[in-house]
Amino acid sequence: MPKISKERLEIYRELRRDFKEDEFINLHPIQRGGVLSPEARKAIVEFADGYSTCDWCPPKTARLDMIERPPIAQFMQDLAEFLGMDVARVVTRCREAQFISFTMLGNPGDYVVLDSLAHYSTYTAAELARLRVKEVPHSGYPEFRLNLEAYAEKIEEVKRETGKPPAAVLLTHVDYLYGNLNDAAVVGKICKEYGVPFILNAAYTGGIMDIDGKKLGADIITSSGHKSWAASAPTGILAATSEMGEKLFARSKIVGDWSKRKFGVKEYALLGCTVMGAPLMTLIASFPHVVERVERWPQEVEKARYLVEQLERIEGTRQIGVRPKNHTLIHMESDGFFRASQAHKRRGYFLYEELRRRGIVGVQPGLTKHFKLNTYGLSQEKVERVAQAFLEIAREQNLSVS
Repeated sequence: MPKISKERLEIYRELRRDFKEDEFINLHPIQRGGVLSPEARKAIVEFADGYSTCDWCPPKTARLDMIERPPIAQFMQDLAEFLGMDVARVVTRCREAQFISFTMLGNPGDYVVLDSLAHYSTYTAAELARLRVKEVPHSGYPEFRLNLEAYAEKIEEVKRETGKPPAAVLLTHVDYLYGNLNDAAVVGKICKEYGVPFILNAAYTGGIMDIDGKKLGADIITSSGHKSWAASAPTGILAATSEMGEKLFARSKIVGDWSKRKFGVKEYALLGCTVMGAPLMTLIASFPHVVERVERWPQEVEKARYLVEQLERIEGTRQIGVRPKNHTLIHMESDGFFRASQAHKRRGYFLYEELRRRGIVGVQPGLTKHFKLNTYGLSQEKVERVAQAFLEIAREQNLSVS
C-alpha cells in the first residue's frame, strides 16, 4: 500500500472557506437559498458523526422516516403538509428525486415531456432511467419564455408516435438560466386532462416561496434542500400525493433464493435509508426558519427588481428573461462591461476582481457579457451596496450611468 507523506496530508488539515457569509456579500445564484439558519449551524455540529440520527432507530422497522428521536418522522409529515402534498421523503439531491420519479413511473423507452430550460440533471436523470425526452420550446432571446400550452401538443405528439401518453410531464418551476417563474397550474391542468403524472421541479422555489402542490395540480414535487431550504448538501426533497406516493415509495418484494431473506419494510427506490446524518438535521433545524421566510417572498422579489433597475442604469446593460422579475435569480447582459473587458489588462476577470475588492463575490470569474446573481436573503442595505459597487465600477471604466 503506497504511503502518503505527512507533508502531503497537511493540505487536508485546518480547512477554511474563502468566502464566509459574515465577511462577504455572496451573490452566487445557487447559494443564497442554502445559507444555514443559526439553528442549523448548531445542529450540524451536534449531529456531525456519521450515523448520528440512528441512536433511536426503531429495530423492527429500521427506517429513517420512522425515527421519532430526533423528530424525523414528524418532520416528514410536516414537510409534506408545508408543500401541500400527502407524503414526503428526504433524498440526497433534487436530481435523485427526479431519477426516482422517472424510474418508478416509466419503463425503458418511454417518453417524459419536459421544458427546454430544464437543468442538465433532469435530462441525465431521464437518461439513467432509460427514458426519452420531448422538449417544450421557449421563445428565445431575450425573454426565453416557455410556451406552457405546448405541453398539450407534446403529449399528443408522444401519443401519435407511441400509441400511449408519456410516462410523466416535468416543469421546472423556475429555471436556472434566466430565473423565469412559470405558472405551474397551467401545466397541472393539462396533465389532469390527459391523465399524465405531473412532476414540478421546485429546486429554486420550494423553501423560499409558498407552494401548494395540490392547488397547482402537481402529483410530485422535487426540490433541493441545499439550494433553497437553508440546509447543507446533500439534501433533496421528494413529495407526492398519496396515490403517487404508493408508486414512488413501494416496499421491497425481493427474496433471497437460498436464505429466503426479505426486506418488506424498505422502500426500495430509496435503497432503504437516504440522508442519515448532519445534512438531514440542518434541513430539519432550519424548517421553522423556512416556514417563516416564505411569507417574505414579495419583499425578496422587490429587492431583486430594485437591483435590476439599478444595473440597467449602466450603459449597455439589461436583464435577460421575462420582465418584470418574479424571482431573485437574475441574468444580466452587459455589452458595456464586455467592451470594457476587451481593453482591461485583466480582461474578463476585471469585474469579478473589482467586486471582490469591494467585499462582493458570487459572480463567476471571467464573465462580463453575461452573468448571473441572486439577491435572496440579503438585506436592503446589502443590495444597495451591491448596486453602488456595480455603478462605481462602471464609472471607473468610463461607462455612462443614467
